[in-house]
Amino acid sequence: MLDFIVILPLLVVGAGAIILMLLSTMDNIREGNSTIVCLAMFAVAFAVQMATSLNGSITPYGSVFNGMMVASTFTKMAGLIILGCGFFSCMIAQTYFTKNKFCTPEFYSLMMFAACGMLLLTMAAELITVFIALEIMSLSIYVLVGYDRGSVKRSEAILKYLMLGAFAGGLFTMGAALIYGSAGSTRFEQIAVHLSESGALANPALIAGAFLVIVAFLFKAAAFPFHAWVVDVYDGAPLPVTGFMATAVKTAIFAVFANFLIIESSLKGVWVEYLFWIAVLTMFAGNLIAISQDNIKRMLAASGIVHTGYLLVALIALGTDGFSGGVIMFYLAAYAVSTLGIFAALSYLGGEGEKRNSFDHFKGLAKVRPYSAGAITIFLLSMAGIPPTAGFLGKFYIITDAIRAGYMLLAVLAIVSSVLSMWYYLRLVILMYFSEPEDSFETAGISLAPITTVVMAICVFVIGCFPVLF
Repeated sequence: MLDFIVILPLLVVGAGAIILMLLSTMDNIREGNSTIVCLAMFAVAFAVQMATSLNGSITPYGSVFNGMMVASTFTKMAGLIILGCGFFSCMIAQTYFTKNKFCTPEFYSLMMFAACGMLLLTMAAELITVFIALEIMSLSIYVLVGYDRGSVKRSEAILKYLMLGAFAGGLFTMGAALIYGSAGSTRFEQIAVHLSESGALANPALIAGAFLVIVAFLFKAAAFPFHAWVVDVYDGAPLPVTGFMATAVKTAIFAVFANFLIIESSLKGVWVEYLFWIAVLTMFAGNLIAISQDNIKRMLAASGIVHTGYLLVALIALGTDGFSGGVIMFYLAAYAVSTLGIFAALSYLGGEGEKRNSFDHFKGLAKVRPYSAGAITIFLLSMAGIPPTAGFLGKFYIITDAIRAGYMLLAVLAIVSSVLSMWYYLRLVILMYFSEPEDSFETAGISLAPITTVVMAICVFVIGCFPVLF
């Protein structure tokens, strides 16, 4: 019974996805009804996950489904973030599709299927389960990216993402096969036993397999040098899908990445030095790309690469000084509320066909829509790490964690990266407040995205003021 309680939120979302897929075959089911069903399922799953989280944590690599799944405070918090991202992404989609008329009920079904894969990924403690979860998530996201079949831009984005994602899936499969061949098991717990008995460096096949698995995770997380796809795919995807990918997918990948790296100290020790340089290059490569962007979505995509670098810093500290899962989840939550908030604002300010997409299009926004400009400013300041926002506290925890682990140079470089990021974040703020408006910024009538913007702006300060919640 405990096993089913652990996966109950996944079952709720999965059942909702199947029900909505079946309902979409009926002629009288419209997009508005499917939005309500999707929101209800995500809300119920979130409540169930919250209820199970209050019952205390379960020892990682315990007896949940005979050791095939992890159930801990870390994975439960990751599930809450994913479900919250799904709920608010649906609210953003409702507003977005009032102007962009290519939505069908299957869109929301695919969002829930993607969330199922993400929830399974956070709890997976066995390589085959990880692969299945990755494919459930990835296949759903592929379709969502290219959902507007009439757009050449969407088609280009899905082609790039599908081709590169297929290579990443192939690398993961090959890595899992090598690990199984050397350790005799695909379960993290058994792999850890093998590593403790023989040592990580004693078996070249296991090192090669771990390398391929980590490369697949780095691709999905958009880390250097596997970040080239991010800007084009994020720019080509519909706004609600971009926000969902930038937050929920990143949370799922870093949850399973952390679970994989902590299986045994010898494996962590092998990869810490490499992750050090990957984190540094990810932060600065992302900054260089973001500084050169005039398109807001492309800038946010590049800044997402930078935030991946910060999360890799947390993983490095995890690899040398215990499991700092709370720091990772806190940063993911802080990043999620800021990112979803700004995408919510863009969904009702962007107009039909996302016609307002560059920095110049938002000149003078504060004089026409001061509350929207204020909310966007809050989100950008949080991403830049300005106190008293959640983003500041998230970066503070990561940097202090790196210093505590003995990586002073890495902490200093993270601070330098954060200072560089202020250039492209504050650039938009300056244009909104110190330029004359060139647009009236008309919006749709009944819209849920402004509610999301307000809620996310409040959450930026709530999370920053009450980190004890994590």
